[in-house]
Amino acid sequence: MASRKVCLLLLLLFTTQSLEEHIRSFHMISMIGQTFKCAQTTCLPFISLITLNILGCQIACLDQTLCEAISFRRSTSNCQLFADVLNQTGNMSYDMDVVTMTEISTTRFSSEHYITIASSSSSTTTTTSVPGWITSGNMTVPRRLHAASTLGNGKVLVTGGYNGINYYNSAELYDSSTGIWISTGNMSTPRYSHTASLLANGSVLVIGGTDGSTALNSVELYDPSSGNWTITGSMNNARQYHTATKLANGKVLVTGGSNNGVVLNSAELYDPVTGSWTVTGTMTIARQYHTASILANGTVLVIGGSNTGSAVNTAELYDPSNGIWRTIQNMNSPRQYHTASILANGQILAAAGYNSGGTLNTAELYNPLTGTWTFTVNMNTPRQRHTASVLANGKVIVAAGSNGSFINTAEIYDPATNTWTNTGNMNEARQFHTASILANGTLLIAGGYNTGGALKTTEMY
Repeated sequence: MASRKVCLLLLLLFTTQSLEEHIRSFHMISMIGQTFKCAQTTCLPFISLITLNILGCQIACLDQTLCEAISFRRSTSNCQLFADVLNQTGNMSYDMDVVTMTEISTTRFSSEHYITIASSSSSTTTTTSVPGWITSGNMTVPRRLHAASTLGNGKVLVTGGYNGINYYNSAELYDSSTGIWISTGNMSTPRYSHTASLLANGSVLVIGGTDGSTALNSVELYDPSSGNWTITGSMNNARQYHTATKLANGKVLVTGGSNNGVVLNSAELYDPVTGSWTVTGTMTIARQYHTASILANGTVLVIGGSNTGSAVNTAELYDPSNGIWRTIQNMNSPRQYHTASILANGQILAAAGYNSGGTLNTAELYNPLTGTWTFTVNMNTPRQRHTASVLANGKVIVAAGSNGSFINTAEIYDPATNTWTNTGNMNEARQFHTASILANGTLLIAGGYNTGGALKTTEMY
């Protein structure tokens, strides 16, 4: 039996009328594979409806003040709401297709930021607004410095990582329709600070990292159809804290990183057709903790990072047509542990990070047409080791990180107005977590660590 916490803010809108804002939160216990026998007539559901997923079922419950429990049938997406389940938790039957959740406490709270989730039944369509962050199912183990990939089937694959003691070769899958994580095949090698790239054929290429004692040059492929891993060609150089970028031709460019304390300027290409690696042009400087972004013209922009322990402000472009690197205008600020996001207008947003002056709240934009960097407005909170994700509306959400202490704040950059706006706080402070955009536009944050150690908790925006 797993314990879950759901905190949702509701603004229910029907197709023909709008209802007054309803603000409520509750704690629920989840019972996977169990359903109510309902020996008493008062236990029977008072509402049955179809929702997109278990989250939609939870939202429906929150809108009904009488609702104390839900049962969600995964195969049919049928959601049942219960008003009176007193003493029924001991009167259950097993059904592995059902997830049942019962309320253990309820409160009211003030308004925060909203996202929108839609659900429908045979007769009505309901649109529900909820606050920015809600908890989802826990991973099977706590992980930090792991990697996450959104698969073609909409599931999220998480690989490897470290919990402060153990280095993992395990992998698991998140199903957004149920909010549940399940284990999948193990990698051949434990690893963290690696990369994971989704290839054109739907497989995932996991590259390098460290097993806790030495940097790795080993590489393996995950097949989502079978859940199995296959070892493929090894890199020419072992490396961790590198970048991996899928090019327009389907090859994967790996840059920099470190090999047992030696920072690298080498780069190499993986060819999925042959399963082999080829050394390509060398970067102008060695770097780790940098970022790499593919531009609209197919070139790759590498910025920042560190080489001898100090953050750098240098930037360079890789041309896949000839394998040559060329330097471009430096950023205005040296930075490592930053993020780089590709905006809809083709510009690159470099946000926050760390240098000799401390944790940064600065952000700057690279314009590929002019080859220049320009400071944009400062973020509200300095941060490093955070994540940045481009939302469906073109805005960028920056989440968590640290600045001397772990933080749970999040803020959104709007390219149209050139502004940063705070959004609702996350449920947990964390750094070295992963951020994955799901098929429905929701953002999934997984793992990381804070003062309590490595985390297996997840939450969605």
